[in-house]
Amino acid sequence: MNKPIIPKKPKTVEAKISPKPKVRSVKKPAQKKLEPKPVIPWSYRLMLLTVELLGLAMTAVFAIMMLLGYSASLFTGTSFFSSLLPFAIGVLALIVTMACLLIGWYKFRKWLQCKQLLWPALLSMSLALGIAWYSMQEKFSPIHAHFRTLVGGKQEAGKVTIAHQVYAAYRRYDAVLLQTMVQRGQDYNVVINEAATEFGLDPALLQGIAATESSFLPRTSTDGGHGLFQITQVPKVVIEQAGKRLSEHQMSLHNHRHNAFLAAATLKYYLAEMKGDLFLGLLAYNIGPANGGLRFIMQQYGASDFVTIQPYLQSLPRDYPIRVLSYALAFRVWQKEGKLLPYEEGRNALHIQSIGIPGLKEDYLG
Repeated sequence: MNKPIIPKKPKTVEAKISPKPKVRSVKKPAQKKLEPKPVIPWSYRLMLLTVELLGLAMTAVFAIMMLLGYSASLFTGTSFFSSLLPFAIGVLALIVTMACLLIGWYKFRKWLQCKQLLWPALLSMSLALGIAWYSMQEKFSPIHAHFRTLVGGKQEAGKVTIAHQVYAAYRRYDAVLLQTMVQRGQDYNVVINEAATEFGLDPALLQGIAATESSFLPRTSTDGGHGLFQITQVPKVVIEQAGKRLSEHQMSLHNHRHNAFLAAATLKYYLAEMKGDLFLGLLAYNIGPANGGLRFIMQQYGASDFVTIQPYLQSLPRDYPIRVLSYALAFRVWQKEGKLLPYEEGRNALHIQSIGIPGLKEDYLG
C-alpha cells in the first residue's frame, strides 16, 4: 500500500533583524551670546537732531534768498500779468517745492539712519555749507542786491542808488593821480589805524576823509582847516573825547596823531547823531555845527534820509559823502588787491562791488 505523501513543511526563514544603526551624536556648536546693542544716550541723539535741523534751516534760507532774488530780477516791474502774477506763482511753487523736499528728506533720513546714525546730520550740514559757499560767489552779487531791494523796499533802493554813485565816482578818477594819492597816504597808516581802532571805525573810511580833505598834504587852508583832516570847528564834547583817548590835555592840530583822533571822534559823534546812517554822518561831518548843523537843515526841509536831503544842498556838501566813500573804496581795493583795479575792465565791476564800500553795515551791490 502506498504511503500517503505528507507535504513537507516549508522551512521558515527567520527574518534577520538587522541591528539598529548607531546614531552618532553630533554636538551642536555652542551659540554665541548676542551682545546687547549699545544704548545711545538721548543727549547724543538730541545733539544730532539739532545739527540736522540747523543744517536744513540754513539750506532753506540760502536757497530761498537766491531764488527770491533771482525771481525779483527776472520779473522786475509793476505790470500784473508780466511781473506781479508770475512772481506770485513762483513764490507758491517755491513753497510747494520746499514741502515736497522736506517730505522726501524725512523718508530718505530713515534709510540713512539705518546705515549710520550720524549721516543725516553730516549730510544736512554739508548741504548748508555747500549752498552758502556757492551763493557767496561774485556772480551772484546782483541776485543778493535784488533780494535786499525786494525786502528793503524804497529805502533799500535808495541806498543801492547811492552806492552806485560811489562806484561811478571811483570809475571816473584818473588812475595815475588816484594811485599817487593812495601811495602817499601809506605814510599815515599808523596814526589813522590807531585812531580808527580807538573809535571803532573802518580805517579805510578815515583814509577816504583825509584824501577828500587834504589829499594827504597836511596844511593850514585859507578857509580855516588845519592838518591832515582839515579840522575846523568841532563840538566841545568831541575835543574832550579825543583828549581822553590820547591822554592829552592840550592838543595840536598840526600833530598828525592828534588830528586823526579829532577826526575819528568827530565822525563817531555825528554817526551817533544820525543813528548810524553813514551817508548822513559824513554829510554832518562836512557841514559841522554851524547854523544848527545837518539836523536843523533836515527838519527845515522835512527830509528823512540822504536821498531826500540831496536836492536841497549845494554841490559841495551834497557830493561830499560820495567823494569820501569812493576814495575809501580805492584804499580798500588797494589793500585787498595790492593795486587799483580799473572798474570797467572785464569782471572788475562785480569784483569791486563784492569787496564792498568801507563803513557800510552791508555791501550794497547792484
